[in-house]
Amino acid sequence: MYGKELRLRRLFPGAGRRLFSVPLDHSVSMGPIDGLESSASTALELQAAGADLLIVTKGAVREVGPVLRPPTLLGVHVSASTSLGGTSNRKVKVGSAAEAVGLGADLLSVQVNFGVPEEPEMLRELGEAVDECRSLGLPLLCMAYVKTPGTPTPEALRHAARASADLGADIVKSSYPGSPEEFQRLVERTPVPVLIGGGVRADDEEGLLNLVRQSLAAGGAGICIGRNLFQRRPIGPFARRVASVVHGAG
Repeated sequence: MYGKELRLRRLFPGAGRRLFSVPLDHSVSMGPIDGLESSASTALELQAAGADLLIVTKGAVREVGPVLRPPTLLGVHVSASTSLGGTSNRKVKVGSAAEAVGLGADLLSVQVNFGVPEEPEMLRELGEAVDECRSLGLPLLCMAYVKTPGTPTPEALRHAARASADLGADIVKSSYPGSPEEFQRLVERTPVPVLIGGGVRADDEEGLLNLVRQSLAAGGAGICIGRNLFQRRPIGPFARRVASVVHGAG
């Protein structure tokens, strides 16, 4: 377990240090959307702004790897589906922890969509990924989404986060449950660090900054926000404001 503990200390080096992570895996599910025309240039801008961890697909490592500089960490996301198919909520495992380690990853990322008919298959693949990561000392992040009709309830989000942790995830990404009080309940009932996601791209920068502040004050371990960062042009100014909040200066 020492390898995993060492890598987790790199992700969370101190009690007051929160994680600023940015997922850049959207081009598989959504295509080459705005902001991901060039993964390398986006990675450079995010690093300069203070991002701690960039999460990419295994193929995108060939672009991001050459421009990644310490202390920025690398996550490899191995869950996939596309909007071109009729089963976009069914994520399939397209890589392994061994592949991720070979690519230089500090973390493996998988996604589970709770509340859909294919949930059992995704839970099985989460369990497989947990076993792979345990043997290699690699932390595992589970992006736990609830895909029931309408807005997910706080109870459903707590259930998804706790189930992900209980199945072996070391870190869980969750959607915001609507209030600081509900997010605090989610964090208190999830026995691993919880990162807040940002959802779809929104124009209200102050609103997003307040959401980040509230989630951190409620016990969140950091953020895992993608489109609300890399789809802004230029990326740097807002990303630096986010970094200041996450790292305790703003």
